[in-house]
Amino acid sequence: MTVQIGNKIKALRLVKSMTQEQLAQRLSVSPQAVSKWENGVSQS
Repeated sequence: MTVQIGNKIKALRLVKSMTQEQLAQRLSVSPQAVSKWENGVSQS
């Protein structure tokens, strides 16, 4: 399930032509957090 959510985050980010860094800044998180979400690494 985590991978499906990550894929959805990535797909929506790409539709908006945003980089991981831009999304991270907008959400006030680190770019590493966005990467972990998209790759299904994050447990939370």
